[in-house]
Amino acid sequence: MSAAAAALAGSPLPTQVGSLAGRSLMRTLRQPAMIVPSIVFPLFLLAVNSAGLDAATNIPGFPTDSYLTFALAFPFVQGALFATMNCGQSLAEDIENGFFNRLALTPMRGSALIAGQLGGLVAIGLLQATVYLTVGLLAGGEMASGVLGVPVLFALSIMVSIGFGGIGMFMAIRTGSGETVQGTFPLLFVLLFFSSISLPRDLIEQEWFRTVATINPVSYLIEGIRSLFVVGWDAEALGLAFGIATALIALSISVAAISLRNRLVRT
Repeated sequence: MSAAAAALAGSPLPTQVGSLAGRSLMRTLRQPAMIVPSIVFPLFLLAVNSAGLDAATNIPGFPTDSYLTFALAFPFVQGALFATMNCGQSLAEDIENGFFNRLALTPMRGSALIAGQLGGLVAIGLLQATVYLTVGLLAGGEMASGVLGVPVLFALSIMVSIGFGGIGMFMAIRTGSGETVQGTFPLLFVLLFFSSISLPRDLIEQEWFRTVATINPVSYLIEGIRSLFVVGWDAEALGLAFGIATALIALSISVAAISLRNRLVRT
């Protein structure tokens, strides 16, 4: 066991969380390949979709005359999906290189390990959200909820990131494999495209697709974020989005904590 790990494990819980969160953040910042794609790729798809689907605004009943504004929810949710891979990948690397096993031999609390990983994730999530919002507004997008909608947008975006990040942590702890965590990303990405990401659900003509989008919880996360840009203050959309994000956090963190407890017992 390293002296640093032993000292950290003997610290109070807030110190443990802060140290592990700082370590998680610095590891990510030192690997631009983990940050740049999560910012650039969603913005690239936003630009492509906005240009290619702009004619959709001519459909009767479309909620706005700017497809860019409509599509601004896309990078926030897609960026949150990257949280699954980044958070899980970092933890899987700790398991693979033995750092996790060294911590398991100390009095380190499992809650500190989970909260520390998520702390680094929140910092990156705030960076992503800031870039998405800034670029979107500079490109001509509008935010109907105004300045007061920004903290609500950031809060919802961070909650979605934590929820998906918990899934990544669960996969990493359960399997101890970075490859498995990476393999989870395409599956979650499918959920994004089988949602109301491109059109409002009531304007989707294919009944089977509309049904899938309606039962897909990702649709309501997207619609909650989108409402801040298009509608302003939609209590129903925001309530559903925050409710589903909260449920996702509770479920993913719970299964991650259970898997962590089982892994520590095996270790």
